[in-house]
Amino acid sequence: MLVIAAIATFGLTAVMAMAGVGAAFILVPIFLALGVEIHAAMATALLLNAISTSVSTTTFIRKRLVEWRLAVPILIVAVALSPVGVHVSQGLDRRLLLWLFSGFLVFASLMMLLYSPKASATPVSARGQMVRGSFLGGIAGFVGGLLGVGGGSIIVPVLVGSGLEPKRASATASFVVVFASLTGFFAHATLSGMDYRLVGVTGVASAGGAALGAWLMSEKLKSGQLKYIIGLVLLGTAVKMIWGLL
Repeated sequence: MLVIAAIATFGLTAVMAMAGVGAAFILVPIFLALGVEIHAAMATALLLNAISTSVSTTTFIRKRLVEWRLAVPILIVAVALSPVGVHVSQGLDRRLLLWLFSGFLVFASLMMLLYSPKASATPVSARGQMVRGSFLGGIAGFVGGLLGVGGGSIIVPVLVGSGLEPKRASATASFVVVFASLTGFFAHATLSGMDYRLVGVTGVASAGGAALGAWLMSEKLKSGQLKYIIGLVLLGTAVKMIWGLL
């Protein structure tokens, strides 16, 4: 079981690290299939998200790819509104919400694959970036809390669609996902015991996969190639969610 979990974690994390999103949403069903209890599986996957995005974000910071004037307000507002989304979700039909979110992911993936936004001719002011970051953080935090998903799949396509270079969009989202994943990890870890052997083995695999993915993204891939990878990741996420709803 540990070998399968480690191989899956390494490969999936490497791909997701290039897109600036975590692999938790794919790792959870894999862990469940291997017999891990559901809350332990969620807690482990979210911890691996935090590990992988921490590793990749370190590379992105060193390469100066993180847009701090966007990242900081996104993070602050997302953390503040995530509990609101969790509270609202208790009174809504979760299946309907997941169908709507799947539709958004399909739209976002097609936008990434088919649409080529142009960078703004005039630079956005610091105040404008703060406002844009706060607005996006509010959406990502609220929807993430509403659906129990990470905000990276929301943040990346919106930033790219607004004209931000794909590498910078992925790096900025990766920074935010570190803290969002840790928040979810602590919530789920209190509900179940942890399999520390699984955590140890997959933690090493996650760090290795993230280092590989971050290196490929920052050194080898062109922006156009990364944009297509992000689109395929989002489309794959949508297909997985729709399959689970059928």
